[in-house]
Amino acid sequence: MKFSKLLLFGIFLIGISSVHAQQKTNLSLKDAVEIALSKSDEVGLATTKSVTRSYELSSVKNNQYPDVKISGQYLRLTNADIKLKSSGEASSDPDAEPAATPKVNQLMFGQASVSMPLFSGFKLRNSIKASESQYKAELANASYTKEETAMKVVSYYADLYKAQKSVELFKESLKSGQQRVTDFTAMEQNGIIARNDLLKAQLQVSKYQLSLDDAEKNVRLINYYLVTLLKLSPETQISVSPESIQNDLFSFNVQTEAEALQSRKDMEALSHLENASKSEIKVAQSGYYPALSLTGGYVAMDIQNVVRVENAMNVGVGLSYNLSSIFKNGKEVKAAKSRAQEVEQQKAILTDRIKEQIMEAKESYDLSMKQDKVYTEAVGQADENFRIVKDKYDNGLSDTNDLLEADVEDLSAKINLAYAKANVVLKYYELLDASGQLTQSFNLTTK
Repeated sequence: MKFSKLLLFGIFLIGISSVHAQQKTNLSLKDAVEIALSKSDEVGLATTKSVTRSYELSSVKNNQYPDVKISGQYLRLTNADIKLKSSGEASSDPDAEPAATPKVNQLMFGQASVSMPLFSGFKLRNSIKASESQYKAELANASYTKEETAMKVVSYYADLYKAQKSVELFKESLKSGQQRVTDFTAMEQNGIIARNDLLKAQLQVSKYQLSLDDAEKNVRLINYYLVTLLKLSPETQISVSPESIQNDLFSFNVQTEAEALQSRKDMEALSHLENASKSEIKVAQSGYYPALSLTGGYVAMDIQNVVRVENAMNVGVGLSYNLSSIFKNGKEVKAAKSRAQEVEQQKAILTDRIKEQIMEAKESYDLSMKQDKVYTEAVGQADENFRIVKDKYDNGLSDTNDLLEADVEDLSAKINLAYAKANVVLKYYELLDASGQLTQSFNLTTK
């Protein structure tokens, strides 16, 4: 008796731990998108790339400031043999004894120099412009990554809703099917119906069970994908319902095609890259010009027992010109122009693609609205048809095939309606995504 109580208590504790292990939550779509944008690895990588570009821009801007260098040397010499000739020594008697050689065993040398570019064929200015455009392009790419991540969350939510609704409907149909099998079993034992009718009912229950198992598998998979994207615990179970979608979704005004082309972040990124490529052409052309710089310096030197130099300051300008660039630089300019042409062609391709996406999204949304209306009517028709066939079957006016077929049609209509409801929301979000307004539609508190 005591063992039985302990066993029941253990089963109870296991049940409690199982309930706690699976953390169910009703997370709204807006909150899920906000979590994804703050924790997604893809968004984090895109943000890091934009930060890297900002550092590169700062590095390029630093080239417009002077270069200041300081160097110094201290050398030990091995009793160097130094002979000095003065003007007096050159005219003196050749028989005279030479002056004593100074003893030198160390050398000290210090130098400071300053160089500031004055003109480099506008290379520096255009390099800064190119780097600024590349930084803006990376920021636009980061925003586009956020749009794509938000759309991925929306797709997971729609798929999860479809799967969870399918599980709910299959469970209801399985329950009614099992009750039908129970009733048919009793009727078959009493000789009221043929065994073939019972087998048909059992076969339908088996099909419902297989469909339910498949739907539950889809729920687990999609839920895992979603919680992984949101960086939540793998045990978290997200419940999706129509309340998860913001009520004012369809009041958001969708932009026109021209406005969408201006709002799309991938198009904005290409536009900035186009500006960068034009600046890079000018950077390549700067090789045709000479370079002019302002220089200054200070030198101090001490050769032991020989010479000491202090306060040797200098200032001036330096001019340099690479004559070979007249012949070699042409290829670099052509390569830069070719890269600019590549960006222009990519922009043209993307423009056509965006127009196609907007057109497809609009047509898909309109179709989803029509399907929702048709499936809503179909559910009422299927319910009424099943009721009529059930009455006929109970009165012996229809056979088992008609009853089971009406039941399947009723279930199919309800599933189609659930899918249609989800598709209306999904296709509208896809339309917002195609027009570059997806993240804007959520009115997120964080950017």
